Amino acid sequence: MISKRLSELRKKRQWSLQYIADQLNIAKSTYAGYESGYRQPSLEAVKELALLFETTTDYLLGVTNEEQPTVELTHPTAYITVDGKQVTEDEMMQLIAFIRVKRDLSTQKEK
Repeated sequence: MISKRLSELRKKRQWSLQYIADQLNIAKSTYAGYESGYRQPSLEAVKELALLFETTTDYLLGVTNEEQPTVELTHPTAYITVDGKQVTEDEMMQLIAFIRVKRDLSTQKEK
């Protein structure tokens, strides 16, 4: 599943294999192996790929079909503040992505 998702995300952004390899500081052949299914990325690489593609590790791994995380608040006026400033929607999405990556890593360690 991950190879298909990586290929789709790269093509959607019109990025080259070399561009992604450069962003991750890996060899082009290593990244090409991820897309072909010849190689499996490490957990750290999956995390870095999710950050690069601005998606979730769950999406890359096929756990969900939602490319972007969703947030549901049970109270319409609920908000979170940090250091006295309200957290923006973008910051909230980054926080959710962080929590999901942390959970994924914790789940993998338990196995």
